[in-house]
Amino acid sequence: MKLSKLYILILLFSPALLLSAEPSAFGAGDLSASNPYGLTQSEKVILETEKKLKTVAKKSNSQASQLDSLRERIDGLQSIIESLSRKSHENHLQLRKLEASTATGFDNINEYQKRLAASIEANQGAIADLNATTLKIQSNIEKLATDSVSKSDFNALVKDINAFKLLVASEMKKSVRSSNSKKSTIKSAALYNRAKANYNKKHYTAAIADYKELIQRKYKPAYAHYMIGEMYYKRKNYAKAISYFKKSASLYSKASYMPNLMLHTAISMRKTGDIKHANAFLQAVVSKYPNSKASKEAKKYLSL
Repeated sequence: MKLSKLYILILLFSPALLLSAEPSAFGAGDLSASNPYGLTQSEKVILETEKKLKTVAKKSNSQASQLDSLRERIDGLQSIIESLSRKSHENHLQLRKLEASTATGFDNINEYQKRLAASIEANQGAIADLNATTLKIQSNIEKLATDSVSKSDFNALVKDINAFKLLVASEMKKSVRSSNSKKSTIKSAALYNRAKANYNKKHYTAAIADYKELIQRKYKPAYAHYMIGEMYYKRKNYAKAISYFKKSASLYSKASYMPNLMLHTAISMRKTGDIKHANAFLQAVVSKYPNSKASKEAKKYLSL
């Protein structure tokens, strides 16, 4: 049994697709979302490749359906040919039988012989046409077969792909361990300053990694959660933003950034369709921080 090379191409790209099933090591983008956003260049390439592979898979399935249809037509034509051949053989037998009969009714026999010969000729013409059609269909099947590989070759490729996936996973783990070991040599104060600098430069992937390291070290964790929430908010990953804002508020509810945290939590809730709780947060911003910029912004949303 042969499998189309198009399926092989899909499997060759399967490592990238598997790796795109979850966010990067530092949470950059969500490729599993219906409308991904905040993607790195590599994640955009992975997403585009996945779309192209889906198109290739559809075309491959269409070719497989065409091949099945051609095979069914050949089976039907072969049945017709066999039926006509049997009919032709029966006509020959009847003709011989009539020729062996007495001379009585010779004229009738001669007329029947002419009709029988005409019928045989017509049947032979139909058989020739069917054979020509069968040859065309067979040619199409052979053309498709030339673009296929054997099952053993396919299995060998799958084995190589699995080995490649293990290698990629191993290299990724080494990269993460190396990155973590480098960070461990940086003092927390210096790491805090670097995280802030990365945020100001809009290097959000690096900044998120630094703030997560600060959380692990328990160095200003409330502020680190707030900053990660802000970056997910800017990337429009509202669900993650809400979770980090909530954790930040639970760690330190009297922080100077609380008006902005509550405002962005409310806006994130509106974006996710939770209007009721969003309005409650907006009202809280207005009542608790009436003179803040966040309060003015909250009033605008409440008037919508």
